[in-house]
Amino acid sequence: MTVKAIGAHAADKALEAMDIVRRAPGQHDVQIDIAFCGVCHSDLHTVRGEWAGTLFPCVPGHEIVGRVSAVGPHVRGFQVGDLVGVGCMVNSCRHCADCGEGLENYCDGMVGTYNGKTPDAPGHTLGGYSERIVVHERYVLHVRHQPEQLAAVAPLLCAGITTYSPLRHWNTGTGKRVGIVGIGGLGHMGIKLARAMGAHVVAFTTSAAKRADAEGLGAHEVVVSRDADAMAAQAGSLHLIIDTVAAPHDLDAYLSLLRRDGTMVLVGAPATPHPSPQVFNLIMKRRALAGSMIGGIPETQEMLDFCAAHGIVADIEMIRADEINESYERMLAGDVKYRFVIDSATLRGGR
Repeated sequence: MTVKAIGAHAADKALEAMDIVRRAPGQHDVQIDIAFCGVCHSDLHTVRGEWAGTLFPCVPGHEIVGRVSAVGPHVRGFQVGDLVGVGCMVNSCRHCADCGEGLENYCDGMVGTYNGKTPDAPGHTLGGYSERIVVHERYVLHVRHQPEQLAAVAPLLCAGITTYSPLRHWNTGTGKRVGIVGIGGLGHMGIKLARAMGAHVVAFTTSAAKRADAEGLGAHEVVVSRDADAMAAQAGSLHLIIDTVAAPHDLDAYLSLLRRDGTMVLVGAPATPHPSPQVFNLIMKRRALAGSMIGGIPETQEMLDFCAAHGIVADIEMIRADEINESYERMLAGDVKYRFVIDSATLRGGR
């Protein structure tokens, strides 16, 4: 079937309206009429060729929510009309140890929602900046929020799970002090989630102007990272730090804030590497520096259910599909609180 989409034909070209082809639903497929799609910094990196291997035409978008409009005959977990979501992956090998443990995100055969190899035309996946998508039922998620919250749920499919997964893996909860570095698309979700898990949340920002925003999101303390005295006051105090910043910066400034056996987890992905940390900053307190990416399908469903139970959604700014290029420039300038979301009805001339 032919559907309307927004994508780019080359890294040096603006995104534009285009028609793309989706497969008809197979035996285990779910067809979704997309209502909203979040705009992730990864979309920009990929579509502009800043990460190697972009396949064109590129239709980004992996924060997808909508309603089921058709199901294959062997689908059992979904029916027409269900509110659903699709995150960063639409396939995996399904037989490795990672897949068997519900950690499909770490499978070597994981297929991204866009820019992943697939038998479907044009030979790679095309994402959620489109009016419809067809996905195997294993990679579709139930959305249990109220329908009027649906647009603000979309970023949970990437920004939400990217911060939820390390918070859960490193046992965030009551009695833990958790630092969130960066107050943007990822960071604002990290603050909300860590607070809901019962942690004492310390937000770190380079801008004093973001103090009130961070407190409003749920931070117990806000530290301006350019203030040496304020940073020193946090030395050795944190059990966990989630670093969401997608630009190279000094990791040692934050590693020194960890307690003995504390862990700093990198979830931001800069286009150029961070400066290497000092080894003694790790050795002397048995600190750990780790990385984390999204989550598997079971954990992503757990995250969505946790957010529904706690009334957590993203802070968003809605845009029309034809505003996507402007939104990319604003995203680069940090001019968004805190996630753009495309109203997919505007692809069809609605709203």
